[in-house]
Amino acid sequence: MNKLISTAVCCLIALVALVPFPSHAAEAATADFYQGKTVRILVGYPPGGGYDFYARLMARYIGKYIPGNPDFIVENMPGAGSLASANYLYKLAKNDGLTLGHFSGSLFPLQAMGQNEIQFDSVRFEYVGGVAKVEIVCGFPKAGGVDSVEKWMALKTPPRLGATAPGTGGHDTSRVIHATTGLPMQLVLGYKSTGDMRLAIERGELNGTCNGWETFRSLWKKSIESGDLTIVLQALPKPHADLPKVPLVIDYAKTEEARRLIQLGIHDVSAIARPFVLPPGTAKDRVQLFRKAFWATMSDAGFLADAEKSNLDISPLSGEELERTVHGLVKTNPALLSKLKQILTPQ
Repeated sequence: MNKLISTAVCCLIALVALVPFPSHAAEAATADFYQGKTVRILVGYPPGGGYDFYARLMARYIGKYIPGNPDFIVENMPGAGSLASANYLYKLAKNDGLTLGHFSGSLFPLQAMGQNEIQFDSVRFEYVGGVAKVEIVCGFPKAGGVDSVEKWMALKTPPRLGATAPGTGGHDTSRVIHATTGLPMQLVLGYKSTGDMRLAIERGELNGTCNGWETFRSLWKKSIESGDLTIVLQALPKPHADLPKVPLVIDYAKTEEARRLIQLGIHDVSAIARPFVLPPGTAKDRVQLFRKAFWATMSDAGFLADAEKSNLDISPLSGEELERTVHGLVKTNPALLSKLKQILTPQ
Protein backbone atom coordinates (compact mmCIF):
# COMPACT_ATOMS: atom_id res chain seq x y z
CA MET A 1 0.00 0.00 0.00
CA ASN A 2 1.46 3.33 -0.96
CA LYS A 3 2.68 5.79 1.69
CA LEU A 4 -0.20 8.21 1.27
CA ILE A 5 -2.87 5.56 1.80
CA SER A 6 -0.95 4.02 4.71
CA THR A 7 -0.77 7.38 6.48
CA ALA A 8 -4.46 8.00 5.86
CA VAL A 9 -5.41 4.61 7.33
CA CYS A 10 -3.59 5.27 10.61
CA CYS A 11 -5.37 8.61 11.09
CA LEU A 12 -8.77 7.40 9.95
CA ILE A 13 -8.93 4.33 12.16
CA ALA A 14 -8.32 6.50 15.21
CA LEU A 15 -10.84 9.13 14.16
CA VAL A 16 -13.59 6.71 13.15
CA ALA A 17 -13.48 5.24 16.65
CA LEU A 18 -14.37 8.67 18.05
CA VAL A 19 -17.40 9.26 15.81
CA PRO A 20 -20.70 8.77 17.65
CA PHE A 21 -23.17 6.64 15.73
CA PRO A 22 -26.95 7.03 15.77
CA SER A 23 -29.17 5.45 18.39
CA HIS A 24 -30.81 2.10 17.68
CA ALA A 25 -34.19 3.82 17.19
CA ALA A 26 -32.71 6.29 14.70
CA GLU A 27 -30.91 3.48 12.88
CA ALA A 28 -34.16 1.52 12.63
CA ALA A 29 -35.99 4.51 11.17
CA THR A 30 -33.18 5.12 8.69
CA ALA A 31 -33.03 1.46 7.75
CA ASP A 32 -36.77 1.52 7.05
CA PHE A 33 -36.25 4.49 4.71
CA TYR A 34 -33.17 3.25 2.86
CA GLN A 35 -34.00 -0.45 2.63
CA GLY A 36 -34.68 -1.33 -0.99
CA LYS A 37 -33.80 2.20 -2.14
CA THR A 38 -31.18 3.27 -4.69
CA VAL A 39 -28.94 6.30 -4.17
CA ARG A 40 -27.61 8.10 -7.25
CA ILE A 41 -24.09 9.48 -7.34
CA LEU A 42 -24.31 12.19 -9.94
CA VAL A 43 -20.90 12.72 -11.60
CA GLY A 44 -20.23 15.90 -13.55
CA TYR A 45 -17.97 14.21 -16.12
CA PRO A 46 -18.26 11.38 -18.67
CA PRO A 47 -17.14 7.83 -17.85
CA GLY A 48 -13.42 7.16 -18.00
CA GLY A 49 -11.96 10.06 -16.00
CA GLY A 50 -10.79 10.60 -12.45
CA TYR A 51 -14.12 11.81 -11.00
CA ASP A 52 -15.91 8.85 -12.54
CA PHE A 53 -13.30 6.42 -11.13
CA TYR A 54 -13.68 7.79 -7.59
CA ALA A 55 -17.49 7.81 -7.73
CA ARG A 56 -17.66 4.20 -8.91
CA LEU A 57 -15.22 3.12 -6.22
CA MET A 58 -17.30 4.92 -3.60
CA ALA A 59 -20.50 3.34 -4.91
CA ARG A 60 -19.12 -0.15 -4.29
CA TYR A 61 -18.54 0.39 -0.57
CA ILE A 62 -20.45 3.23 1.09
CA GLY A 63 -23.82 1.46 1.08
CA LYS A 64 -22.79 -1.08 3.71
CA TYR A 65 -22.26 1.75 6.22
CA ILE A 66 -25.83 3.07 5.85
CA PRO A 67 -28.62 1.30 7.75
CA GLY A 68 -30.84 -0.49 5.25
CA ASN A 69 -27.86 -0.97 2.90
CA PRO A 70 -29.23 0.89 -0.12
CA ASP A 71 -27.81 0.29 -3.57
CA PHE A 72 -25.63 2.99 -5.12
CA ILE A 73 -25.44 3.72 -8.83
CA VAL A 74 -23.36 6.24 -10.76
CA GLU A 75 -25.00 8.54 -13.30
CA ASN A 76 -22.85 10.75 -15.50
CA MET A 77 -24.08 14.28 -16.26
CA PRO A 78 -21.23 15.97 -18.14
CA GLY A 79 -21.29 19.57 -19.25
CA ALA A 80 -19.33 22.82 -18.77
CA GLY A 81 -16.61 21.20 -16.71
CA SER A 82 -19.14 19.62 -14.30
CA LEU A 83 -21.06 22.90 -13.79
CA ALA A 84 -24.19 21.38 -15.35
CA SER A 85 -24.33 18.71 -12.66
CA ALA A 86 -23.57 21.16 -9.82
CA ASN A 87 -26.36 23.50 -10.96
CA TYR A 88 -28.72 20.53 -11.28
CA LEU A 89 -27.88 19.27 -7.80
CA TYR A 90 -28.54 22.72 -6.34
CA LYS A 91 -31.72 23.64 -8.22
CA LEU A 92 -33.49 20.47 -9.33
CA ALA A 93 -32.33 17.39 -7.42
CA LYS A 94 -34.63 16.23 -4.62
CA ASN A 95 -33.18 16.77 -1.13
CA ASP A 96 -34.44 13.42 0.17
CA GLY A 97 -31.01 11.88 0.72
CA LEU A 98 -31.13 9.78 -2.45
CA THR A 99 -28.91 11.96 -4.68
CA LEU A 100 -25.24 12.63 -4.03
CA GLY A 101 -23.17 14.91 -6.25
CA HIS A 102 -19.51 14.62 -7.27
CA PHE A 103 -18.23 17.56 -9.31
CA SER A 104 -15.16 19.79 -9.52
CA GLY A 105 -14.37 21.70 -6.33
CA SER A 106 -12.80 24.38 -8.53
CA LEU A 107 -16.35 25.66 -9.03
CA PHE A 108 -16.53 26.93 -5.44
CA PRO A 109 -13.99 29.77 -5.85
CA LEU A 110 -15.58 30.63 -9.20
CA GLN A 111 -18.88 31.11 -7.40
CA ALA A 112 -17.10 33.34 -4.86
CA MET A 113 -15.79 35.38 -7.80
CA GLY A 114 -19.31 35.84 -9.18
CA GLN A 115 -19.20 33.77 -12.38
CA ASN A 116 -22.56 34.32 -14.06
CA GLU A 117 -23.13 30.73 -15.22
CA ILE A 118 -22.97 29.42 -11.66
CA GLN A 119 -26.46 29.11 -10.26
CA PHE A 120 -25.63 27.77 -6.82
CA ASP A 121 -24.63 29.24 -3.47
CA SER A 122 -21.75 27.22 -2.02
CA VAL A 123 -22.73 27.84 1.60
CA ARG A 124 -26.11 26.14 1.10
CA PHE A 125 -24.83 22.77 -0.10
CA GLU A 126 -24.52 19.98 2.47
CA TYR A 127 -20.96 18.63 2.48
CA VAL A 128 -20.36 14.89 2.94
CA GLY A 129 -16.58 14.81 2.45
CA GLY A 130 -13.70 15.12 0.03
CA VAL A 131 -12.14 11.89 -1.18
CA ALA A 132 -8.81 13.19 -2.45
CA LYS A 133 -6.85 16.22 -3.53
CA VAL A 134 -6.42 16.92 -7.21
CA GLU A 135 -2.65 17.15 -7.44
CA ILE A 136 -2.10 18.77 -10.82
CA VAL A 137 1.04 17.96 -12.82
CA CYS A 138 1.99 18.84 -16.39
CA GLY A 139 3.05 16.12 -18.82
CA PHE A 140 4.40 16.13 -22.37
CA PRO A 141 4.97 13.28 -24.85
CA LYS A 142 8.56 12.44 -25.75
CA ALA A 143 7.93 13.20 -29.41
CA GLY A 144 7.45 16.91 -28.64
CA GLY A 145 10.90 17.31 -27.12
CA VAL A 146 9.72 18.96 -23.87
CA ASP A 147 11.24 17.06 -20.95
CA SER A 148 12.00 19.98 -18.60
CA VAL A 149 10.60 23.35 -17.53
CA GLU A 150 13.56 25.06 -19.20
CA LYS A 151 12.73 23.51 -22.59
CA TRP A 152 9.08 24.41 -22.10
CA MET A 153 9.96 28.02 -21.28
CA ALA A 154 12.19 28.24 -24.36
CA LEU A 155 9.49 27.21 -26.84
CA LYS A 156 8.90 29.87 -29.49
CA THR A 157 5.43 28.53 -30.27
CA PRO A 158 3.16 28.04 -27.22
CA PRO A 159 2.33 24.33 -26.82
CA ARG A 160 -1.31 23.29 -27.20
CA LEU A 161 -2.48 21.98 -23.82
CA GLY A 162 -5.84 20.22 -23.47
CA ALA A 163 -8.51 21.07 -20.92
CA THR A 164 -12.23 20.51 -20.51
CA ALA A 165 -13.69 23.87 -19.45
CA PRO A 166 -13.25 26.81 -17.05
CA GLY A 167 -13.85 25.74 -13.48
CA THR A 168 -11.93 22.49 -13.80
CA GLY A 169 -8.62 21.76 -12.11
CA GLY A 170 -6.67 21.34 -15.34
CA HIS A 171 -7.97 24.53 -16.94
CA ASP A 172 -7.74 26.79 -13.89
CA THR A 173 -4.34 25.53 -12.78
CA SER A 174 -2.96 25.95 -16.29
CA ARG A 175 -4.10 29.57 -16.43
CA VAL A 176 -2.62 30.34 -13.01
CA ILE A 177 0.67 28.71 -14.06
CA HIS A 178 0.81 30.84 -17.19
CA ALA A 179 -0.04 34.08 -15.35
CA THR A 180 2.37 33.59 -12.45
CA THR A 181 5.37 31.99 -14.19
CA GLY A 182 5.15 33.10 -17.82
CA LEU A 183 5.32 29.54 -19.15
CA PRO A 184 3.88 29.66 -22.68
CA MET A 185 0.73 27.72 -23.50
CA GLN A 186 -2.32 27.72 -25.73
CA LEU A 187 -5.26 26.11 -23.97
CA VAL A 188 -7.53 24.02 -26.18
CA LEU A 189 -10.91 23.57 -24.49
CA GLY A 190 -13.93 21.38 -25.11
CA TYR A 191 -12.60 17.90 -24.34
CA LYS A 192 -15.16 15.87 -22.43
CA SER A 193 -12.68 13.86 -20.38
CA THR A 194 -8.99 13.17 -19.84
CA GLY A 195 -9.50 10.02 -21.89
CA ASP A 196 -10.35 12.19 -24.89
CA MET A 197 -7.26 14.32 -24.23
CA ARG A 198 -5.06 11.24 -24.17
CA LEU A 199 -6.31 10.27 -27.63
CA ALA A 200 -5.76 13.84 -28.87
CA ILE A 201 -2.15 13.76 -27.64
CA GLU A 202 -1.59 10.41 -29.35
CA ARG A 203 -2.96 11.90 -32.60
CA GLY A 204 -0.74 14.95 -32.29
CA GLU A 205 -3.64 17.38 -31.87
CA LEU A 206 -2.32 18.36 -28.43
CA ASN A 207 1.24 18.83 -27.22
CA GLY A 208 0.46 17.98 -23.59
CA THR A 209 -1.82 18.66 -20.65
CA CYS A 210 -1.85 19.67 -16.99
CA ASN A 211 -4.05 17.24 -15.08
CA GLY A 212 -4.35 15.22 -11.89
CA TRP A 213 -1.38 12.96 -11.12
CA GLU A 214 -3.69 10.05 -10.28
CA THR A 215 -5.27 10.45 -13.72
CA PHE A 216 -1.86 10.37 -15.38
CA ARG A 217 -1.01 7.23 -13.42
CA SER A 218 -4.25 5.57 -14.49
CA LEU A 219 -4.34 6.59 -18.16
CA TRP A 220 -0.65 7.04 -19.03
CA LYS A 221 1.01 4.54 -16.71
CA LYS A 222 2.80 2.57 -19.45
CA SER A 223 3.84 5.72 -21.32
CA ILE A 224 5.35 7.21 -18.16
CA GLU A 225 7.17 3.99 -17.30
CA SER A 226 8.58 3.70 -20.83
CA GLY A 227 9.64 7.35 -20.99
CA ASP A 228 7.23 8.15 -23.80
CA LEU A 229 5.58 10.78 -21.59
CA THR A 230 7.42 12.99 -19.08
CA ILE A 231 6.04 14.86 -16.09
CA VAL A 232 7.95 18.17 -16.10
CA LEU A 233 6.15 20.28 -13.45
CA GLN A 234 3.92 19.73 -10.42
CA ALA A 235 1.47 22.25 -8.92
CA LEU A 236 1.81 21.07 -5.31
CA PRO A 237 3.08 22.82 -2.17
CA LYS A 238 5.73 20.11 -1.81
CA PRO A 239 6.89 17.30 -4.12
CA HIS A 240 4.65 14.26 -4.42
CA ALA A 241 6.21 11.08 -3.07
CA ASP A 242 6.11 9.62 -6.58
CA LEU A 243 7.77 12.70 -8.13
CA PRO A 244 10.60 13.77 -5.80
CA LYS A 245 12.72 15.37 -8.54
CA VAL A 246 9.99 17.15 -10.50
CA PRO A 247 10.07 20.93 -9.84
CA LEU A 248 7.23 22.88 -8.20
CA VAL A 249 5.22 25.65 -9.85
CA ILE A 250 5.63 27.98 -6.89
CA ASP A 251 9.42 27.93 -7.31
CA TYR A 252 8.94 29.73 -10.63
CA ALA A 253 6.62 32.46 -9.27
CA LYS A 254 7.83 35.87 -10.38
CA THR A 255 6.48 37.98 -7.49
CA GLU A 256 5.07 37.69 -3.97
CA GLU A 257 1.60 38.31 -5.40
CA ALA A 258 2.19 35.42 -7.80
CA ARG A 259 3.01 33.17 -4.84
CA ARG A 260 -0.24 34.19 -3.10
CA LEU A 261 -2.22 33.49 -6.27
CA ILE A 262 -0.65 30.04 -6.57
CA GLN A 263 -1.51 29.35 -2.92
CA LEU A 264 -5.15 30.44 -3.37
CA GLY A 265 -5.82 29.35 -6.93
CA ILE A 266 -3.96 26.03 -6.88
CA HIS A 267 -2.91 24.76 -3.44
CA ASP A 268 -6.07 25.71 -1.50
CA VAL A 269 -8.43 24.61 -4.24
CA SER A 270 -6.69 21.24 -4.64
CA ALA A 271 -7.70 20.26 -1.11
CA ILE A 272 -11.43 20.56 -1.95
CA ALA A 273 -11.21 19.35 -5.53
CA ARG A 274 -13.14 16.07 -5.23
CA PRO A 275 -16.16 16.78 -3.00
CA PHE A 276 -19.19 14.62 -2.36
CA VAL A 277 -22.16 16.92 -1.82
CA LEU A 278 -25.86 16.68 -0.98
CA PRO A 279 -28.52 19.14 -2.20
CA PRO A 280 -29.45 22.13 -0.01
CA GLY A 281 -32.15 21.39 2.53
CA THR A 282 -31.28 17.71 2.98
CA ALA A 283 -32.38 16.67 6.48
CA LYS A 284 -29.55 17.11 8.98
CA ASP A 285 -29.81 13.56 10.30
CA ARG A 286 -29.29 12.22 6.78
CA VAL A 287 -26.37 14.60 6.23
CA GLN A 288 -24.74 13.29 9.39
CA LEU A 289 -25.46 9.72 8.34
CA PHE A 290 -23.71 10.25 5.00
CA ARG A 291 -20.76 11.97 6.67
CA LYS A 292 -20.24 9.03 9.01
CA ALA A 293 -20.70 6.49 6.22
CA PHE A 294 -18.25 8.40 4.04
CA TRP A 295 -15.64 8.54 6.79
CA ALA A 296 -16.05 4.84 7.56
CA THR A 297 -15.62 4.06 3.85
CA MET A 298 -12.33 5.98 3.82
CA SER A 299 -10.81 3.40 6.19
CA ASP A 300 -12.45 0.32 4.64
CA ALA A 301 -9.74 -2.22 3.80
CA GLY A 302 -11.42 -3.31 0.56
CA PHE A 303 -11.96 0.28 -0.54
CA LEU A 304 -8.31 1.17 0.08
CA ALA A 305 -7.06 -1.96 -1.67
CA ASP A 306 -9.18 -1.22 -4.73
CA ALA A 307 -7.98 2.39 -4.72
CA GLU A 308 -4.39 1.22 -4.72
CA LYS A 309 -5.00 -1.21 -7.57
CA SER A 310 -6.53 1.61 -9.60
CA ASN A 311 -3.69 4.05 -8.73
CA LEU A 312 -6.14 6.37 -6.97
CA ASP A 313 -4.77 8.42 -4.08
CA ILE A 314 -6.94 8.65 -0.98
CA SER A 315 -6.36 11.85 1.05
CA PRO A 316 -9.78 12.60 2.54
CA LEU A 317 -11.38 15.60 4.17
CA SER A 318 -14.29 15.09 6.55
CA GLY A 319 -17.58 16.75 5.76
CA GLU A 320 -16.98 19.30 8.51
CA GLU A 321 -13.48 20.14 7.19
CA LEU A 322 -14.73 20.41 3.64
CA GLU A 323 -17.56 22.71 4.71
CA ARG A 324 -15.21 25.01 6.68
CA THR A 325 -12.75 25.23 3.80
CA VAL A 326 -15.39 26.07 1.19
CA HIS A 327 -17.04 28.65 3.43
CA GLY A 328 -13.61 30.18 4.07
CA LEU A 329 -13.01 30.61 0.34
CA VAL A 330 -16.10 32.80 0.10
CA LYS A 331 -14.47 35.16 2.64
CA THR A 332 -11.12 35.47 0.81
CA ASN A 333 -9.62 38.96 0.36
CA PRO A 334 -11.72 40.58 -2.42
CA ALA A 335 -8.71 42.14 -4.15
CA LEU A 336 -6.95 38.78 -4.47
CA LEU A 337 -10.16 37.14 -5.63
CA SER A 338 -10.56 39.86 -8.24
CA LYS A 339 -7.04 39.24 -9.56
CA LEU A 340 -7.65 35.50 -9.65
CA LYS A 341 -10.90 36.09 -11.53
CA GLN A 342 -9.02 38.07 -14.19
CA ILE A 343 -6.64 35.15 -14.63
CA LEU A 344 -9.31 32.45 -14.83
CA THR A 345 -11.79 34.29 -17.06
CA PRO A 346 -11.40 33.12 -20.69
CA GLN A 347 -10.17 35.88 -22.98
